Amino acid sequence: MLFKNIKNSYDQIFSSYGHKSLDVHIKKIIELDAFLPYNSTFFCLTNTQNLSFEYISKNMFPCLGLDSQEIKEKGMRYFWSRIHPDDVEPWLSALNMLMSFTINEILEEDRKQMSYTWNYRFKNSKDEYINIIQNTTPLDFDKEYKPIIGLAHYTILDSKIKMDICASAKFLNKNNEYETKYFNNFSQKLLTDGISNRERDIVRLLILNNTSKEIAAKLFISPNTVDTHRRNIIKKLNISSTGELITLLKINKLSF
Repeated sequence: MLFKNIKNSYDQIFSSYGHKSLDVHIKKIIELDAFLPYNSTFFCLTNTQNLSFEYISKNMFPCLGLDSQEIKEKGMRYFWSRIHPDDVEPWLSALNMLMSFTINEILEEDRKQMSYTWNYRFKNSKDEYINIIQNTTPLDFDKEYKPIIGLAHYTILDSKIKMDICASAKFLNKNNEYETKYFNNFSQKLLTDGISNRERDIVRLLILNNTSKEIAAKLFISPNTVDTHRRNIIKKLNISSTGELITLLKINKLSF
């Protein structure tokens, strides 16, 4: 059965945690999907330890026209490859800053009460870019108290709607009301940071796992020039390495 296979996977992931109540929570989420009406939102249970989708709700196909089994087989990297190239940098920067804010500003005991939202344009089965607003709630954490299992909701909006890349973090307080703890417009931030068109080209190719040599060949520039751009990108995006552009989500545990 579907849940049995998922449960086996989660048992392996949580072998050192023993959070049995999470098994029940996951099972209820999956069972509920059968009764939810078709609409413009779908949800996924995500595993950021191996960058996989453990469950994808039935609404993904009506929303995106994509086969959920193919998405599951190819994982998060394939999903990311369908994000609009111009949105890759602000999206990654948004996730990086959200995690930095959480680690530095939110107490460990409060992180289970956090909810994160960001947006980007995504290519559907018709090769049309539509807007996605993604809201992710952590379900469980690793030993460093970074999220490893998440419940992610994706809301689809018309491609004609112009949206800047924004990110927010909200905290569910004792009154069961969400308080906005963090908000930033990353489209404006990257514009002021002065990311050049050439640097954008290089970031897009890095996300697709191209080496400096491969990028140089595709852009008709030297590998040394590519490396120079990579160093500039590191500085402008305030990250530790260009490799972080590829592994950022896996390391930071914020994409579910």
